[in-house]
Amino acid sequence: MNTMEITKIVGAFCGSLLVFLLIGTFAGAIFDTSSEAVAFSIPVESAEGGDAPAEEAVDVPALVAAADAGKGEAVFKKCAACHKVDGNNAVGPHLDGVVNRPVGSIDGFKYSAPMAGHGGTWDEASLYQFLQSPKAYVPGTAMAFAGLPKSEDRANLIAYLATLNQ
Repeated sequence: MNTMEITKIVGAFCGSLLVFLLIGTFAGAIFDTSSEAVAFSIPVESAEGGDAPAEEAVDVPALVAAADAGKGEAVFKKCAACHKVDGNNAVGPHLDGVVNRPVGSIDGFKYSAPMAGHGGTWDEASLYQFLQSPKAYVPGTAMAFAGLPKSEDRANLIAYLATLNQ
């Protein structure tokens, strides 16, 4: 193969690329694909005919009364990385006596500003909501725990913590 044939092949290849590039440029000018405009929308209503269903009310005291403190002790292992139940603080405050204790009331523990300013008491209902999602219940809290999604686990844990009040 001589150099003239190689030059023709390379030229044909470059010419083909140039043609495809120009086709893409002209097509982009004709058909604008940068904006995603919605031509129509379909309103969707829920089966109940309106608003989203509200969260069902939970009778927390009855749920905790029926809970198993032994299973709650097993659930507490998730908390034990940061909390103790021997009266000593760790990364988080100690949790013995936490049920019906005022929020942010352990002397010597430095609470985050949102937790210290939250106020209230750690009754069964507030603990139940807090344990579901600490960051949602006290926005800005330093507690990194994601929460306990199962209501049974939350009730069992509260029942276990209540045994530590005695």
